[in-house]
Amino acid sequence: MAATQPLRWHVFAITPGSESETEATAANRLAFSACAAPAAWSSGLFDCFDDCGLCCVTYWCPCITFGKVAEIVDRGATSCGTSGALYVLLASLTGCHWIYSCTYRSKMRAQYALPDAPCCDCCVHYCCEPCALVQEYKELKARGYDPEIGWHLNQERRNGGAGGVNPPGMQEMGR
Repeated sequence: MAATQPLRWHVFAITPGSESETEATAANRLAFSACAAPAAWSSGLFDCFDDCGLCCVTYWCPCITFGKVAEIVDRGATSCGTSGALYVLLASLTGCHWIYSCTYRSKMRAQYALPDAPCCDCCVHYCCEPCALVQEYKELKARGYDPEIGWHLNQERRNGGAGGVNPPGMQEMGR
């Protein structure tokens, strides 16, 4: 029988004006998941053929799927286009794009306490890059994200559609 570690809670205080309640809740959820025992992936590595469209896009243009995954994993710090372009550049110049994409798999595993299964991240990306990218994409979808719309629109949806921009005020025409 495997020994289980006790769950540890890390609570982040909300300082008025520093971060919203939803960001603090997300931080608490992330801290809890990082301390919890590893959860299983929502889909298997070779379940990439379940979604034929995603499978084809990832096989022919892995930079697109990678860019979408990277934007969500980076929480919007790097755009889909930037990540995808860097992926293509590394693939074209060095052929070592799998090293770049494996770092995002490691970040995702750390964020969601996922096991490094069936083997280490670098081996998964080196041996079966398209399958790994599809698995990561599907994992984000299973966790409530829509990689198609990017990080910022996902956050807007999670906040109930409350965007950070106020509509313009009423204006009158005058001379």
